[in-house]
Amino acid sequence: MKNSIAERVYDFLKNYPPFNILKHEDLMVISKQVSIIYLEKGDTLFKKGDAFNEHFYMVRNGAITSFHTNANNVQEIVNISDAGDIFGVRPLITKEKYKLTATANEESIVYAIPIDTFQLVTQNNASVYKFLITAFATNAYDPYTAEETGKIFVDYLPNTAQDMVYFQTANYTKNPITCEVNSTLKEAAIQMSTYKIGCIIVIDSNKNPLGIITNSDIKNKIATGKFPIETSVTNIMSSPVITSKKGLTVADGQLLMIKHNIGHLCITKDGTVNSKLVGVLTHHDVLASLGNNPAVILKEIKRAKRTRKLRETRLKANTLLKSYLEQNIPLSHIVKIISKINDAVTVSAIEIALKKMPTPPPVKFSWMAIGSQGRKEQLLFTDQDNAIVFQDVPEADYEATQAYFLELAKLVTKSLNKIGFEYCEADMMASNVEWCKSLTKWKAQFESWILNPDEKAILLASIFFDYTSVYGDKMLVDELSDTIYETLDKTSLFFKFLGRDALKNPPPLGFFKQFLVEENGDQKDLFNIKSRALMPLIDAARLLILSNHIKDINNTSERFEKLAEIEPNNKEMYESCSYAFKALSKFKTKQGLLHNNSGKIIELETLTKEEKLKLKRCFKPIHEIQETLKMRFDLKNFM
Repeated sequence: MKNSIAERVYDFLKNYPPFNILKHEDLMVISKQVSIIYLEKGDTLFKKGDAFNEHFYMVRNGAITSFHTNANNVQEIVNISDAGDIFGVRPLITKEKYKLTATANEESIVYAIPIDTFQLVTQNNASVYKFLITAFATNAYDPYTAEETGKIFVDYLPNTAQDMVYFQTANYTKNPITCEVNSTLKEAAIQMSTYKIGCIIVIDSNKNPLGIITNSDIKNKIATGKFPIETSVTNIMSSPVITSKKGLTVADGQLLMIKHNIGHLCITKDGTVNSKLVGVLTHHDVLASLGNNPAVILKEIKRAKRTRKLRETRLKANTLLKSYLEQNIPLSHIVKIISKINDAVTVSAIEIALKKMPTPPPVKFSWMAIGSQGRKEQLLFTDQDNAIVFQDVPEADYEATQAYFLELAKLVTKSLNKIGFEYCEADMMASNVEWCKSLTKWKAQFESWILNPDEKAILLASIFFDYTSVYGDKMLVDELSDTIYETLDKTSLFFKFLGRDALKNPPPLGFFKQFLVEENGDQKDLFNIKSRALMPLIDAARLLILSNHIKDINNTSERFEKLAEIEPNNKEMYESCSYAFKALSKFKTKQGLLHNNSGKIIELETLTKEEKLKLKRCFKPIHEIQETLKMRFDLKNFM
């Protein structure tokens, strides 16, 4: 006789990881043992500190909120599990008391999967174990610094273990070969040759690292005749060294190497240069851990001599991006890597263009990335937004100086277009005379936008407030920023205009919680996730960060996280906005890779019910932040 309840459980479980990779007969064994739990809104399944149960859980219908209570007795949401999400896996991984409380967010049905039965049928299935480890690890992170919490829009593809490698402790060389600070280069080189190593660390009498000598240093400083072989190691070494402490992850080591453009990281007792050296992490160690590494792509970009090679290399970044998303790597890590690659592509394009110019630049200049690249949020190929600020020159030389940089910009933007970054339809590019100016004229331009705001000024200022220096003299950009913030002190009207602009797109849900779609044109009945969901968060974060006079934080999620830090009373709202922005960005990126476009236009019919539900949950913070803007900047009578 058939067990109809077990079959219904089976039909649901088979659609979700890790059950979708089990054999039919194994999954049926589990399905027959599943208990069904009904919870009303507010019911608690388990509490922090409870002894672990003999089950872990999957949401069948509804939603379950996992949270912990901090020292101030404030509940902090760690995760909201929807239909198909598993939770409460701690007893499966480690026999410890629960560290979170799980409560029904709404009327819910939960499947309780018996751990003993599950382990019996999956004991030899490494892919299942890998998935559960990932689920456990991501739920153990702080909810807003590790955005994987909640597993929004995650596709688990259980065919590699690379997603876990990123969060494992890096394997570094312990007891590295060193030399004393009073050694000669010849003595150090003999040690390097004897031990067949590519670097040696220079230490002081306390065994603290002072510098590093690599094969490249010897080639560039000794073989060229710059120093004799008997010279002191202090003349050859690179100093100070970049350090970290024991226990750093592969991801942390990778980011430090990319940030400082180095291939070796010194591991010290307390993570600083003022403590004992205990190991060295090399670029090779990271490559060995990851197999594929963005540092390789960055090296290829730096070596590229032609635009065609830049395009080929940048396309590899899209493959890397897709791999990262499939492997469940946190978006904050992905964004930093892809931003580094995009900036490196821009730098190489500029350097290639400079070689084509008849003369070197007449004065110092800075190439500014604006828009999504300026915010470090450009994951896919989008249109390019950029500008040039150059050093002030006498009025008589201005036209010729500007003409030089306009010609340079034309070469750069043409190169970027060939690489895959479309020309800006509004011509907001450095090749436009309006976006290529001296420092003084840029200062005057921003002062005009801020003190005399109108619709056009707000549009242009909004884009340019997200700028960052990519190439050239950063001091020019820093001076421009200082002037902007000084001007902002002179007016409050500008913030009202920015606020009104931030409210031009209402929350993406209508009265009956239906998606607000485009009403006409080519996009009729389609959902624009960029304008309807992402831009309201981007605009709100920009306005609030400017009004708080906070410099050098352009990324939207980081802006919200900074706001949560300085406004603890609104911490939960800001963290929710940061979390929602990253989840929406990840969804848009996946859509873009899937359809080979920007991902901003979505056919809602192609989404599953669960995807729509998760999207809608991300929309809630938009309503909350817009209501905050209305009150804070008194916008109700300014619309």
